[in-house]
Amino acid sequence: MTDKPWEADWRPLVNRVRAGRRLAPATWPDGADFAVAFSFDCDHETFELGQGRSAIGRLAWGEFGRRAGVPRVLHALERNDVPATFFVPAVCALIDPDEPRRILGNGHEIGMHGWIHENNSLLDPATERDLMLRARETLEDVTGVEMAGFRSANWDLSPSTIPLVAELGLAYDSSLMADDSCYELMVDGDPAGVVEIPVEWIRDDAVYFLFNREPATRPWMSPTDVLDIFVRELEGAASEGGVFQLVMHPFVIGYRSRIWILEALIEHAKTLGKPWFATHAALAEHVTKRG
Repeated sequence: MTDKPWEADWRPLVNRVRAGRRLAPATWPDGADFAVAFSFDCDHETFELGQGRSAIGRLAWGEFGRRAGVPRVLHALERNDVPATFFVPAVCALIDPDEPRRILGNGHEIGMHGWIHENNSLLDPATERDLMLRARETLEDVTGVEMAGFRSANWDLSPSTIPLVAELGLAYDSSLMADDSCYELMVDGDPAGVVEIPVEWIRDDAVYFLFNREPATRPWMSPTDVLDIFVRELEGAASEGGVFQLVMHPFVIGYRSRIWILEALIEHAKTLGKPWFATHAALAEHVTKRG
């Protein structure tokens, strides 16, 4: 690449993956006023393993998400009769195959989340394709259910990721941030045949609650302050008749002092009109047909 920002250099980079047509339906199922899509990234032990590390304490922290976080999340969702999507790295499904089966048995969706929570942006195309194929095969073998969607670990994508999602025949991706409504994905100017269910850092529990030594991060907001941000996002989505999408992690949200946030959001959504609580797969299907 030259040292000058010539259009021949930057335009292909910008156009590789772009937001296409906004998929914002005028109506939601069963006369709902807006949509709510909860998601939980079950990184567990792969949060450490995917970084090429194996600290025993960090692995135990991931195990907390499996032993305590997921059961608390499932209990809260069951108590409120709300479906959700759980994105699972394939290695996590191999560590405990019963967990994704239990999640499915409770009426939720399992989505792809890499092989071992690897950073897709650091992979060559052949390796990335191999790992995505292995991940899909593993999850479908464990669950007996065909995968519909993908979320890249850390939301880091390579130029090959979305074409691979399309190649695998997946209905949606949920790793990008070009809108707060769903939209179609474009690759090199052409429709990819994939719906984007966009994420955002401000709608992610880990941004406010995650503890890391490297890089050094500490929880910096109280649960009530985080709830206030999520509520404002929820209220905005409801007022627009749009989608409130939220990302949570069982080893982050699953503590006694935080899990109440989930139920508070569910209760508040019901005061704003009639919400449609949907899995990401159901949401992608609806916006594809009606968007």
